[in-house]
Amino acid sequence: MILLKGIAVSPGIAIGEAFILDDQRRRIPRRTVPQTLLPREHQRLDTALAASIKELSSVRQRTNDELGQEAAKIFAFHIGMLSDPSLTKPMHALIDSDLVTAEYAVFATFQQLAERFAGLGDAAFKTKVDDVYDLSIRLLKHLIGEHASKLANLKHRAIVLARDLTPSQAAAFNKSHVLAFVTEAGGRTGHTGIFARALQIPAVVAVPDATSVVTEGTPVIVDGETGTILLNPDDRTLRMYQARAERRRLFNISLSDLRDLPAVTKDGAAIELMGNIEFPEEIPSVIGSGGLGVGLYRTEYLYLASDAEPTEEQHFEAYSRCVELLEGRPLTIRTMDLGADKYTQERAENPERNPMMGCRSIRYCLQNQPMFKRQLRAILRASALGPVRVMFPLVTTPAEFRRARFFLNDVMEDLREEGLTYDPNIKVGMMVEVPAAALIADLFAEQADFFSIGTNDLVQYTLAVDRTNELVAGMYNPANPAVVQLIKNTVQAANKAGIPVSCCGESAGELDTALLLIGLGLRSLSASHASLPAVKRMIRSVTIQHCEQVAQKVARLDSDVAASTYLRDVTRKIIPEAFDGRAVED
Repeated sequence: MILLKGIAVSPGIAIGEAFILDDQRRRIPRRTVPQTLLPREHQRLDTALAASIKELSSVRQRTNDELGQEAAKIFAFHIGMLSDPSLTKPMHALIDSDLVTAEYAVFATFQQLAERFAGLGDAAFKTKVDDVYDLSIRLLKHLIGEHASKLANLKHRAIVLARDLTPSQAAAFNKSHVLAFVTEAGGRTGHTGIFARALQIPAVVAVPDATSVVTEGTPVIVDGETGTILLNPDDRTLRMYQARAERRRLFNISLSDLRDLPAVTKDGAAIELMGNIEFPEEIPSVIGSGGLGVGLYRTEYLYLASDAEPTEEQHFEAYSRCVELLEGRPLTIRTMDLGADKYTQERAENPERNPMMGCRSIRYCLQNQPMFKRQLRAILRASALGPVRVMFPLVTTPAEFRRARFFLNDVMEDLREEGLTYDPNIKVGMMVEVPAAALIADLFAEQADFFSIGTNDLVQYTLAVDRTNELVAGMYNPANPAVVQLIKNTVQAANKAGIPVSCCGESAGELDTALLLIGLGLRSLSASHASLPAVKRMIRSVTIQHCEQVAQKVARLDSDVAASTYLRDVTRKIIPEAFDGRAVED
């Protein structure tokens, strides 16, 4: 039995078989296969070679027609290499001698060839290194793509392990057979955790070498509570985790009894619970979990789940579908939070060196006005169908907020001239997710109709911790004293101005930090639908006075580790069942 550790980002326990999802752009791990499966690997290699040659022949013909014979010669060279037994025979030989997968045989053979070319003194040979890498990626694309496509048709209960997961990959999974995610990259608030919580399956990220030490088909246990991965568990361990999974199942059933009960503290304070969504299809789950509406609709998934920019009609279709499913409940739409992602960086002529601190979110929107206005038009059109609010992300200055509102007003005029209906009194708010905004929250409160505290980025920027970097993700802590002070300042500014303030970061769905947020004065929390029942259970088990005492104690601590430990201990005493009755592990 082998134990791996990572960062738990979605709770629960999953028991199944490993399914490895490789990325042809990265180093392919050396994985072995049983001798009985070697014929399958040889067949996969032959199929990928044939597909690559066919693809190259088409590219060669098109290049010849459009650019001439000389330009097409490079592809003739590529076809010749893939047809050369001196290249393909060593691949087959490596599969037989080392019992490895076809993709590793391809990767290792091309790597060796590239090193030989690079080591030759003649510059003409060194230029061939690029050709070798290009061919390697093309061949691996067919091998790995063919393998990845199996995800949509899985027949067994699989634990998906990958270097990282893109939104489009996660969206394409056969959800009835994917039991959990494990990735080598990522942090507490990355895409993998967001998708896993939406699907209500366990996930662990930042697990070093997960894809290289696990062989496909290996029995795996994923503990989304402690961030533990167990490979080849023995019978005793398997029975223990099966019992824990059953206890969690029974606890979740007990939470369903709270669905129609109000989220009110023992001393009568009402807490508004809302849901965070990526897709309209999640709304029934939000309502079924006791949510009173949608506090955050992350619209960037309309872009990230597709290779093409969504049209205005596609935006409108998604938003109107949300309004329809909510049946009169409120919907808060956040404008696209793009820029710090592959979608925009791969399309940029000069990709940014540090996109997280660059042209992202509202900055990106203001610099891409046609795209921004398309989304604003769709949001306004949807506002005619039901209660909709619009929210701008990552606002850092009052001037930014005024510019964003100017574009919204400009779009209103266009719709009015076209005779299209919208809500002229639509509420316009902003995310408070950088220290600059929290520090001058009183100035923003004079212009915004509401605040929503985004702890995901607020923690990241306050602590200078990249939440998606597995090397420092463990330092990401919403209970840090500096973060607590910024949240407190924002709540006080909103209350003084008489505008609503909520928290829509993932911290709002964590029992310990939700307790802290209520103690800091928040009365509206928005989180993934899977988190809402347990948060409601916690709310109905405490008093406001108790929450305020907890927050005061946390504010006096000078260590975020001490604060986290204290919060977990307090929460464990309130709802021990949420931790399977176990001591909480650090």
